[in-house]
Amino acid sequence: MRIHTLDAELWLPQTPRELFPFFADAANLQRLTPASLHFEIITPQPIEMRVGTLIDYRLRLHHIPLRWRSEITVWDPPTQFVDTQIRGPYRLWEHTHRFTAKDGGTLASDHVRYAALGGPLVHRWFVKPDLDRIFAYRSAVLKNIFASGPVQVGRP
Repeated sequence: MRIHTLDAELWLPQTPRELFPFFADAANLQRLTPASLHFEIITPQPIEMRVGTLIDYRLRLHHIPLRWRSEITVWDPPTQFVDTQIRGPYRLWEHTHRFTAKDGGTLASDHVRYAALGGPLVHRWFVKPDLDRIFAYRSAVLKNIFASGPVQVGRP
C-alpha cells in the first residue's frame, strides 16, 4: 500500500482560541466542502467532539455515492485534532488539523496521510487532483469567513 501525503497551510487573523470553535462544530464541515460533492453529515447533530466521536457522512464523487465514517482519534483544543477514516473510499485516511499561533493570528495546517484504491495512474489522474481541488476550495472558504471581523460559528 503506497501512502501519500497532502499538506496545506493558511494564515488566519484570529487566535487559535478564537478559531478552534469553528472547527469544533462538525456542521461546519459541510461549509468547507464543495457543493459538487453533495456532502451530507448523517450523524444526528449537534455532535460532541472528543476522542472516540464517530461521524457518518454521505457524498458523491464522480457521481458515485459513497459513505464515510470518521473517528476523532486526537482532540486537543485549541491546538489540534485528528480525524481518521474508519469506513470509506480510502485504504487509509488520517487528517491532522493543527492551529499554531503566529504573527498575531493562527497558522491553520492540514496534514493528511492517505492511501487510495487503484494504482499510480488512478492517484495521478483522479485522487490527487480531487484532493487538491477540495483543499483549495476549503482554503478559499476559510479566507472568506475569517479574513476580517468576528468568527462565524455554525451555519450561515
